[in-house]
Amino acid sequence: MNFDRRLSNMLHLLAHLMGATEAVSSERLAAAFNANPVVLRRTLASLRDAGLVTSGKGHGGGWVLACDPSTTTLLDVYRALGAPPLFAFGNRAEHPICLIEQAVNGALDNTMLAAEALITARLQTLTLTALITDAQHRFQLCENPPQENTHAL
Repeated sequence: MNFDRRLSNMLHLLAHLMGATEAVSSERLAAAFNANPVVLRRTLASLRDAGLVTSGKGHGGGWVLACDPSTTTLLDVYRALGAPPLFAFGNRAEHPICLIEQAVNGALDNTMLAAEALITARLQTLTLTALITDAQHRFQLCENPPQENTHAL
């Protein structure tokens, strides 16, 4: 099953950009995140359009965090990515004739709406700064952090 991992990837990337002391090129980001630079630029463009990052071209160019991490929420990032579907299932038919299928659709639709409301409400309470605070706490608890968990840009 394929999952949309853009939110997870971009939150990870933004957290690293918070610690960057200079603009980071798409190529460097792509290498650090084992990603295609073209796909990464396309995804970052949506964050740029939302004002979360800026980009510069040429020597010394690259991506820089443009938002305040203490007020930027995970919901802001989710919305900047186009609010991708949260669930990987749907109704068998959108406008069924069968009354049983209508009942099934109603139950699933109402459940998904309620779950989406809970998820987006929770994302609204979490900031980029909260992610870094949690990561720092995890580092303090870890005597020998593995290298792959400590990569920096």
